[in-house]
Amino acid sequence: MTTPRRLIDELNDLHAEYVDQVNRAIAEDDEVLAYRLAEDYDTEAVQLVAEREGKTHLLPLRRRTWDTPLRRLAKRSRDVA
Repeated sequence: MTTPRRLIDELNDLHAEYVDQVNRAIAEDDEVLAYRLAEDYDTEAVQLVAEREGKTHLLPLRRRTWDTPLRRLAKRSRDVA
């Protein structure tokens, strides 16, 4: 029997995947894609937490735009360009 993965491990893997994708978009000077990926990460991470915690009935969240590390990375690339 395999042990289920911890939520934090899944979130760390998800974050690493998105960081790689955002960095590639920035390297290709695609700031629109970089920003969209940062937004997509937020949505996917919230969905993952809600599913694992049995709180999907609370979705979709009404939320303001958060200043997250991925969004800051995407914004920095836009400001440099």
